[in-house]
Amino acid sequence: MRILSAEAMREVDRRAVEELGLPSLVLMENAAIGLAEAVGELFAEAESAAIFCGPGNNGGDGLALARHLAIRGYDVAVWLVGGKEPAGDAAVQLRVCRGQGLEIESLADEGELEAALAAAGAADLVVDALFGTGLTRPLEGVFAALAERLGELPVPVLAVDLPSGLSGSSPEPLGPHVVADATVTFAAPKLAHVFPPAAEAVGELVVTDLGIPRSIVEEVEEEDGPLHLVVGEELAADLPERPADSHKGDYGHVLVVAGSPGKAGAAVMTARAAVRAGAGLVTVAVPEPLLATVDAGSLESMSLALPARGSGQLAPDAVAAALAAAEGKDVLALGPGLGEDAETAETIREIVRRAELPLVLDADGLNAFAGRLRELRERTAPTVLTPHPGELGRLLGVPTAEVQADRLAAARRAAAESGATVVLKGHLTLVAEPPSGGRPGAVHVSTAGNPGMASGGTGDVLTGTVAALWGWLGTPAAVPLAVHLHGVAGDLAAAVTGEASLRAGDVIEALPPAFHTLTDDAPDGGEDGEE
Repeated sequence: MRILSAEAMREVDRRAVEELGLPSLVLMENAAIGLAEAVGELFAEAESAAIFCGPGNNGGDGLALARHLAIRGYDVAVWLVGGKEPAGDAAVQLRVCRGQGLEIESLADEGELEAALAAAGAADLVVDALFGTGLTRPLEGVFAALAERLGELPVPVLAVDLPSGLSGSSPEPLGPHVVADATVTFAAPKLAHVFPPAAEAVGELVVTDLGIPRSIVEEVEEEDGPLHLVVGEELAADLPERPADSHKGDYGHVLVVAGSPGKAGAAVMTARAAVRAGAGLVTVAVPEPLLATVDAGSLESMSLALPARGSGQLAPDAVAAALAAAEGKDVLALGPGLGEDAETAETIREIVRRAELPLVLDADGLNAFAGRLRELRERTAPTVLTPHPGELGRLLGVPTAEVQADRLAAARRAAAESGATVVLKGHLTLVAEPPSGGRPGAVHVSTAGNPGMASGGTGDVLTGTVAALWGWLGTPAAVPLAVHLHGVAGDLAAAVTGEASLRAGDVIEALPPAFHTLTDDAPDGGEDGEE
């Protein structure tokens, strides 16, 4: 699902009106119908609504909503805020409201605020229809005072399009703003609906249809490249059914190169995740001293010893052994737990340079390219990087705080400099694709996952999941799909263990029910495979 800026949404509206011939008043009417349906679903017990309308089209949406709620039997009170009569389509809605017999009160200045708030506080629902996604400056006067006070009322607040005081094109609030319990937006979510801190004021988000073809929404261009919200229902199409006559060779052979003394678990977790995520075959190549441990830790995968130094870490001649093992494989997962000493780092870089199959690079594999990100452009096969913010900072040569200050820009920069797909882990994991054909790459935003996944080993699980899905599907669509499944598995596991007790192994074991959320093959015990 596309995430749009306010400017892109205006272009969608323009194309719908000018190229399709959809009257703007019809779009407003469709918005009101979607709003009324959302009110019935989100606030089923509500019988009355207090609606505060601004002077523009957002206020027009609120006036149209008032009409539809009144027809459905709600007790509706409406205020026009700011002391000006609306123009354009909003003025048409106002005339219809008055013709329908609705009483419209004026809230012209802050002197009238207390009386309006007292009346609104007696309703079952308050609707913020002051300003929508196109706001570009902070609220002032009665609008600012009202926005700050609505949250103090003892009733839920529904925002129309966007809580007033936010900009659809920015994650930063403009100033005073409404904090809503729920928001209904139109056609597509906007940046402020998804990215904090603005998103913290949105509450539950509902995206309703305006009657605009999805092709227009999907095709509208953004200067920095398209943003997509990862939605499970849409990803399901990327997960094909397994034919009855298929065999393990049809689902990819993953080679994992990982582990060092004290970090054998990283290799085990990566391999076990790859098995659970659907890889047909998994081979784990580890420094020779770890072989028995890893062999016992992942029974469904094969294991292979690589030459090791006296320290137990990869020896330089492990390069040739790893490249030989890569022959005939579909994807290489490289890096978890390998170590960060200079000799190991050079061994990692040499494997990366010479490996001719798709690569998922994580952990110490990423650290080997700290400050050397552009070297990855020399690879001819697809590359996926899975850094956390600290690792991405080292790759880019910037502090972690700079990455966190603008995660979207950091992920895009890393993808452009490396030519790789970059998975920036954390709250709202980002999948940034590299530019292609002179056009900026897309970024996919996943909302799945929880703070309990901030524990050792969960990154290894993601590496194995990405590698398995890439080996199986062989397309870039495997990456957001893997990220989504990993996050959903974490959420399903946390529902059982709680976030504080969540382990990486719990995420692995929750991958099967995570797959069930995208398919129709859940066991009879329930959607998640539980009795």
